[in-house]
Amino acid sequence: MPKFKPQYRRLLFIDRQIKEGRYPNCVSLGATWEVSGKTIQRDIDYLRDELDAPIGYDVLKRGYYYTEPSFSLPAIHVSESDLFSVCVAERVLSQYRNTPLFEKISLVFQKIRDSLPDKTNVDPAWLNERILMFPEPATRLNPAIWDTLAKAIRDNRRICLTHASPRKKGEGVAERTVDPYYLVSYRGEWYLSSFCHHRQSIRTFGVSRIAKATILDDTFSMPADMTAQRMFGDQFGIVWKDTFHKVRIQFSPAVAPYIRERQWHPTQRVHERRDGGVVLEFTTNHVNEVKDWVLSWGGGATVLAPSQLVEKVKEGIKQAAANYKT
Repeated sequence: MPKFKPQYRRLLFIDRQIKEGRYPNCVSLGATWEVSGKTIQRDIDYLRDELDAPIGYDVLKRGYYYTEPSFSLPAIHVSESDLFSVCVAERVLSQYRNTPLFEKISLVFQKIRDSLPDKTNVDPAWLNERILMFPEPATRLNPAIWDTLAKAIRDNRRICLTHASPRKKGEGVAERTVDPYYLVSYRGEWYLSSFCHHRQSIRTFGVSRIAKATILDDTFSMPADMTAQRMFGDQFGIVWKDTFHKVRIQFSPAVAPYIRERQWHPTQRVHERRDGGVVLEFTTNHVNEVKDWVLSWGGGATVLAPSQLVEKVKEGIKQAAANYKT
């Protein structure tokens, strides 16, 4: 295995800069690609040691050049299936059209396309008509808010935010000081999972409902036990609590095939019934989102446990039925 495995598109860029006589160096290349000078130096070493590139350094011009101007990088092989995978992945990107990620990741895909060898001739145009993606309805995010949250998470900086509760719109927005732990995408919304100093507990804020976010001077240390696996690996949704519930839901024979064919929860167990139905079991620490999911199956799902979830589903059915009284 080669000592270094830098990204091929960056190597192509470095090669092009050298061939055009721009005399690039580690500082200028690092700034362009937003990587460290050491990363660029590893790229240069890879070009010289693994690809036999005749690279020299001009002290006066402070940059690299080819001692043999006729040098060309060896071609890489990209199969049709490789290119197909890249094209499909780009289509999946449409799910993030309303987020600040869309434009940035689109540029990455453009760099990938630009880096492909000229001999790669696979026309992906048919993907537009024959492979379709129907993304979930997504909330619109304020790019400035997004960037502030991302920087605060990167630097472990405390933030002050104002957040509007969807259930208390008449009461305005609440100001909170929080330690931001994770940004999580879930069913068309981005959420900030954080430690709220007002509540002295973990709280989850919808990013689209954050009206203002300011990075404070204070820093925080990420608790060692607040790993992504612990906070998001064992629950049905993204709201975190410190208590857990064992859920048991019975599905009718008509619905059972749809339950069998999917992984609904990491801890799930599916038990077959003699009538062709199934009982789904899993452990979660928040039942509100489970309640909404159960109601989506209509009469095909019956909650067996816990009692808290049974009561929530009963209340949801009661409220829905009240909407249709004549």
